[in-house]
Amino acid sequence: MPKRLDITLRADQRAELLEARDHHPKAYVREKAAAILKIADERLPALEVATHRLLKRRDDNTVRSWLRRYLHGGLAHLLVQHGRGRKPAFFPSAQR
Repeated sequence: MPKRLDITLRADQRAELLEARDHHPKAYVREKAAAILKIADERLPALEVATHRLLKRRDDNTVRSWLRRYLHGGLAHLLVQHGRGRKPAFFPSAQR
C-alpha cells in the first residue's frame, strides 16, 4: 500500500488553491486544486480522493503526482505544459 501523504498547507497556498478551485478558467486546474485541498484539509488518502471524491474517477498515482507537482512548483505546475499531447499526423503546406 502506498505511503499516505499528510501535508499541511500554508495560508497563502490554501488561499491560492481555493481561488483556483472556485475561479480558474481551466476546468482541469479546478479539479486538481480541489483534489489537493481534499487531501490537505480533510486528511483523505489519495486513493480515496481519486476513486470517490472527484467528478471523474482518476488513478491514485495521478492525484499524487498533482500534489507533488504543486508542492514543488506551485499552481503553475498544475497547468498542462506547452508542447504536451498528441502531435498532428499531417502538416498542411504553408505555400499555396
